[in-house]
Amino acid sequence: MLYNLLVPLAEDVQIFNLFRYLTFRTGGAIMTALVISFIIGPRMIDWLRAKQKRGQPIREDGPAHFAKAGTPTMGGLMILISVTVSTLLWSDLTNPLVWYTVLVMVGYGAIGFPDDYLKVSKHNTKGLSGKLKLLFQTIIALVATYGMVQAMPDNISHHVAIPFFKDFMIYLSGGFFVWAVFVMVCASNAVNLTDGLDGLAIVPVAIAAGSFGLICYLVGNEVFSSYLQISYVPGTGELAILCGALIGGAMGFLWFNAPPAMIFMGDTGSLAMGGVLGAIAVATKHELVLAIIGGLFVLETVSVIIQVVSFKLTGKRVFAMAPIHHHFEKKGWSEPTIVIRFWIIAMILALVGLATLKLR
Repeated sequence: MLYNLLVPLAEDVQIFNLFRYLTFRTGGAIMTALVISFIIGPRMIDWLRAKQKRGQPIREDGPAHFAKAGTPTMGGLMILISVTVSTLLWSDLTNPLVWYTVLVMVGYGAIGFPDDYLKVSKHNTKGLSGKLKLLFQTIIALVATYGMVQAMPDNISHHVAIPFFKDFMIYLSGGFFVWAVFVMVCASNAVNLTDGLDGLAIVPVAIAAGSFGLICYLVGNEVFSSYLQISYVPGTGELAILCGALIGGAMGFLWFNAPPAMIFMGDTGSLAMGGVLGAIAVATKHELVLAIIGGLFVLETVSVIIQVVSFKLTGKRVFAMAPIHHHFEKKGWSEPTIVIRFWIIAMILALVGLATLKLR
């Protein structure tokens, strides 16, 4: 919004030229989301604690987390508010890619909200039906994909880029919609599965957002994309601002979510954060790179799949408990040890993912 209001005045007021630069507006988005989180965080925690009484229910079959009983959930509202306001404030609102990625984030957050509400109101861990969540996620992803395809050049709109290869893309035709929905839905649910310990999911989300902020900037710049021999997608540079807002919102939330957590993210936050990362990956044609940068989320998801398949086929479990972070808890690792080591893994995978930009 500031871009649309102030850039036209830049000829008369020179300082407004700053708003032409993505780097300046991305920095502004980071700080804005961070400040908003700090301002609304304490009030939101008090309000949610008053409304929820007993807080998020704790799984009785899992590790002993009963000391966390009474901690309010739906903290994803804090992230959604700070990131959405910051993004709309600093982005070029004439860019359709901004609107469609925000649609996925807010839409997936809206799916997670009733899920969290049912958990705290009925005080059970089941929440909304899995099939119903999947249906709504698919519908939102389809709408966003259609809009993104319309906003992209025809020569790349239905294509998937392959990392490590120069200008090599696979044309999927109508199958691209299936692919894009798969990416967004999987990313959303993968972050949701990872969100099981204090601070475990939010830092990898921030790391992924930072990585994709750089990717958005490079992919949206014709000179840099040509030099790196990656697909140039006009307009994706503006998504770097959304990534910056995600970093700021994530760090603001971490202030309150750091062990011992004062608030949990809930499905309101985890579904939204994963979904928007998937949407950004689709927009930048870096869906496969997301699987590397977000490899921690993939690991958590695969551990659940392996556990379920193994138990159904053999009656035996591969892990002491899934997702895999609970396996290490069962093995005696302390919660802070697991969280920090998983953060390190997320950082390493992000560096590997970013290396694909040059290794071609």
